[in-house]
Amino acid sequence: MNRTMTKWRRGTRTGFTTGACAAAAARAATLGLLQEQMPKQVETVLPNGQRVTFVVADAVLLEPDAVQAVVIKDAGDDPDCTHGARLTAMIRRLPGAAGEIRLLGGVGVGRVTRSGLGLPLQAPAINPIPRNNILANIQAVAGPWLAENGLEVTISVPDGAMMAKRTLNPRLGIVGGISILGTTGIVHPYSTSAFKAAVQQAIEAAAQLGVEELVLATGRRSERFAMTQRPDLPEYAFVQMGDFIGAALASLATTRISHLIVAVMPGKLAKIAQGMDNTHAHKGEVDMHAVAAMVRQAGGDDVTVRQVADGITVRHATELMTEKSDGEVFGMELARRAMPVIRSRLPPVFRVTILLFNFNGTLLATLEHVPVLEK
Repeated sequence: MNRTMTKWRRGTRTGFTTGACAAAAARAATLGLLQEQMPKQVETVLPNGQRVTFVVADAVLLEPDAVQAVVIKDAGDDPDCTHGARLTAMIRRLPGAAGEIRLLGGVGVGRVTRSGLGLPLQAPAINPIPRNNILANIQAVAGPWLAENGLEVTISVPDGAMMAKRTLNPRLGIVGGISILGTTGIVHPYSTSAFKAAVQQAIEAAAQLGVEELVLATGRRSERFAMTQRPDLPEYAFVQMGDFIGAALASLATTRISHLIVAVMPGKLAKIAQGMDNTHAHKGEVDMHAVAAMVRQAGGDDVTVRQVADGITVRHATELMTEKSDGEVFGMELARRAMPVIRSRLPPVFRVTILLFNFNGTLLATLEHVPVLEK
């Protein structure tokens, strides 16, 4: 391969999430326990359905009824602080507990101590999608055993507590370690220049194909939710911009596309409203006092306003307002604050629509700005 091609490809290699690696370790440990032979590699199924083979870095029989296996995380060309983490799964037999799989968090896996994160208090910080993926991979190889017995799996990360200090976990109320994350199992290099270039290229390609309405989504879920709202649009009219709102708008401004639809969730929209060009968690924090002011404007009472001001996530603010039947009013206030920021980055002829979704895919708010053109 010549140097030019090598340079072009740099920064594009995908990696695997902590959730995918934990599931692979759990599957390997299960095989080792039930087959009494430790595998050197293991094929696992990711949450997106893709089958991937992982190298088992270490596997050992701890006692007659317990086995431990390790998979080392490779984050690809977007290495974060968990790159190289030793995702460790210990599997223990539970005789007589037919069909039961107990999933526990061990050393280096964070514990949830604050509301608003979508996980029960005091539970291990293993998000729902990786949790289900871990269980599915165990079930796939332990069917006969589970017919009459159970298994206990403990996920741990030996250096997780140190790694977590370089994340937002302590600020979010996740203590003692990292979170086990991942919606697809694949890590894309969202923070690299390569991904930014890919977003710009996708926008330009859509424009060249004659798209007049373009959907910019901040992630896979928001894109999927937007597709349910606009099934009339072709797939290439949907672009996942990730955290690069500034770069995406700059690229869009140079095209002949006339209608921008922004598909987003509350946390990202709050950051856009603050004027952030990059909404990644490491690039800036949400001003929760500003969010509390929006809650006040949306009719929130004094208690709710204080809870939001003292809180840590916009998700929690949305949940609090939804409980009081003010979720849609709050969503509309978020959209109103963000709309001028988006419009200021685009030529005045652009029509802009914001579609704000909650984490279950419910449309919280739709706000549209139609330009008034001079005669």
